[in-house]
Amino acid sequence: MSNQPPEIMDADDIRRALTRIAHEIIERNRGAENLVLVGILTRGVPLAGRLSDLIASIEGIKVPVGALDVTPHRDDRRDRGAQAADATDLPFPIDDKRIVLVDEVIYTGRTVRAAMDALMERGRPAVIQLGVLIDRGHRELPVRPDYVGKNVPTSHRERVTVRLREPDDEERVIIEKREAPKNG
Repeated sequence: MSNQPPEIMDADDIRRALTRIAHEIIERNRGAENLVLVGILTRGVPLAGRLSDLIASIEGIKVPVGALDVTPHRDDRRDRGAQAADATDLPFPIDDKRIVLVDEVIYTGRTVRAAMDALMERGRPAVIQLGVLIDRGHRELPVRPDYVGKNVPTSHRERVTVRLREPDDEERVIIEKREAPKNG
C-alpha cells in the first residue's frame, strides 16, 4: 500500500478540463470580445494564461490576462490595519469589461469575495464570472463558480493541492490529509 496521496487529476485531465472551460467561456460570452481573464495569485495566473491561449486557438482573439493579489482584502488577516504590498498586475482597464476570475481551487468562497473587493476597488466591470479548476465544496459565503474543471467532494480535514508546471515543475492535483489539531 502506497503512502502517496491520491491523485485526482493528471496533466491530461487538467488539459482537458481547461479546454472544456475555454469553450464554455466562449459560449457563455458569445465570443471573446470585451473579455479579460484575471488570475488570482498564485496558481490562478498560469491557469488564466492557459485559458487565454486556448481561447486564442479557438476564436483567434488573444484575451488579455491580469494577476490579482487578494492578500490586502482577506478577512482572515490579523493585521487588517497594516497594508501589505499588493502584487496585482492589471495591464488593462477593467471598466465595462467582462471579467473571468480564475483560481485553482474554490473552498469557502472567502478568496473570491476578497478578489471581487479588489476588482471593484479598481473599476466597474460589466460582469464578473468565476472559473476554477477544482470545486471542493464547503462554502461559507454565497459564491458559486460559473466554470468548473472538476467537482471534488472533500472533508474539512483534507487539502486539495494543485501542482502546475509553471511554478511547481509538475502537473497534477492531489488530496492530502491534514493533521488533526493537537489538544492541550
